[in-house]
Amino acid sequence: MKKITYFILIVVSIVACTEKINIELDDTYTRLVVEANITDEAKNHIVKLSKTTDYFYNKPSPVVEGAKITITEGQNIFNLSETEPGIYKTEKLAGEIGKTYTLKIELLNEINGHKTYTASDKLMPVGVIDSIGVEYIDNWKVWEIRLYAKEPPTTDFYMFNWMKNNILVTDTIDEVNVSDDKFFNGSYSNGVGVGWFEEEREDENLHPGDTVTLIMSTITEEYADFVWEIQDETGYQSPLFSGPPANISSNISNGALGFFAAYPNRYSSTIVVNQVMKK
Repeated sequence: MKKITYFILIVVSIVACTEKINIELDDTYTRLVVEANITDEAKNHIVKLSKTTDYFYNKPSPVVEGAKITITEGQNIFNLSETEPGIYKTEKLAGEIGKTYTLKIELLNEINGHKTYTASDKLMPVGVIDSIGVEYIDNWKVWEIRLYAKEPPTTDFYMFNWMKNNILVTDTIDEVNVSDDKFFNGSYSNGVGVGWFEEEREDENLHPGDTVTLIMSTITEEYADFVWEIQDETGYQSPLFSGPPANISSNISNGALGFFAAYPNRYSSTIVVNQVMKK
């Protein structure tokens, strides 16, 4: 009994002992953060500039104002205008398939010893979507978007976004679906799943008459790696105290974070009817 009592006291003392731990992290140097892309759609393309902050910084990241930004392709130079603090836009323009575009940023004030940053990306060819379908997957409680298209025999990387009634569902980078063509290279993708709507979310759950739109983009392998790395770092970590995250790749020079991506977009829509609703 004495041993049992002693054991119980030890267990209770261990459970009862809690101590508040204040985590102190070292400050790091400030870096430029770039969000930029150009597509083959005739529209105003946007570049967003901001700065990195410390981990416990509880305000929106400071934006970078007053920069001079251009996008060039060969002899063509497109100037961007700052329409609001930290947000720069082109005039309406459409990128051309097969062309390589270069982003150049000249800051008003240097960040981490640099005032000029550059990045380049190629606008890759894209296939043609025959059609899309929607099917309810009971085990996952999701509506799956099925793609029907002929995939070219080249090694390609794809990004898929989707909309419900013209409202973008994949409005953050951790929600988009990025895939290579390893399992259907050069063949017909006869209903391969490329996107999904969660039934438990009212803004995503589908009803008869809803319009589902898929946006398919062909991207470079470098941009695919960038998206995968972000999704790995921002997703669920197991175990809880796993190793420190690795630096996410970037194509921006001089140590800046982010990516300048060029890609074409192809759209396909379908209307949800009773035959594809949950059974």
